[in-house]
Amino acid sequence: MPEGDTVWLAGKRLHAALAGSVLTGCDFRVPTLATTDLTGSTITAVVPRGKHLLTRFAGGPGDGLTLHTHFRMDGTWHLYPDGSTWRGGADHQIRVVLRTAGLAVVGYRLPVVELVATADEGDVVGHLGPDVLGPGWDPAEAVRRLAADPDRMIGDALLDQRLIAGLGNIYRTETCYLTGVTPFTPVGALREHGTTLERVVAVGQRLLDLNKDRSLQSTTGESRRGRYHWVFEQRGCLRCGTRVLTATTGVAPQERIAWWCPCCQKGPAPAPVPVRQILPPTLGRTRYRP
Repeated sequence: MPEGDTVWLAGKRLHAALAGSVLTGCDFRVPTLATTDLTGSTITAVVPRGKHLLTRFAGGPGDGLTLHTHFRMDGTWHLYPDGSTWRGGADHQIRVVLRTAGLAVVGYRLPVVELVATADEGDVVGHLGPDVLGPGWDPAEAVRRLAADPDRMIGDALLDQRLIAGLGNIYRTETCYLTGVTPFTPVGALREHGTTLERVVAVGQRLLDLNKDRSLQSTTGESRRGRYHWVFEQRGCLRCGTRVLTATTGVAPQERIAWWCPCCQKGPAPAPVPVRQILPPTLGRTRYRP
């Protein structure tokens, strides 16, 4: 699933390309919106909120409406100048096409595509916790929400968008590493293992903020292939060389792979499970090489 910085950067690029433009064409390829046409409406803003994108319209048939989309696992938006080849995926993967003068904006594999009243955006994003990349970022509120369940594992809590919006598996993994605790450490036990909830929240926010303006997601400060992350998708810890361990956290279908260094991170941990036993064989062969 894309991290909050990926969605933030997509929103920034879409806003720069579209804000103030009038739709010259519109194609929704989802059953609920198949006959909807917003041609003639003006795109006023594209706003990221956690892992959600809100595209707002004014005037024309879209007046007062917002297009709400979510990337989930592999959704994406692409910008194509007129006459260029679309390369974001097969035609059957296209969910939305928005056209402006000289430009086609194509949304691929978007599992959430819906129109809501702009005044009612809270119905689709109001449940989210403080947005780590939002203008109203409130670390104290994020700490308060996370601390409400002291028995919950910190790794699972950081992925709960109702508590803190924007972190995904990469950043929860690397945040736990950089604060020296395993993802399985209860929120209420962080201090006894050498860190605090305030520090965890600060590190997570800083990692996303440092990466929000670039496609490369590096938590180490390096841009060399294979050295982007300390433990995420690594064979060995980039700091000490100890073999990185893996297991799953969360409850199906929201399970995620947890990665940790048994030398650099303190706290409880389950018996490790080789990543090849967690992922489908094709992924295990092509992406993860523990």
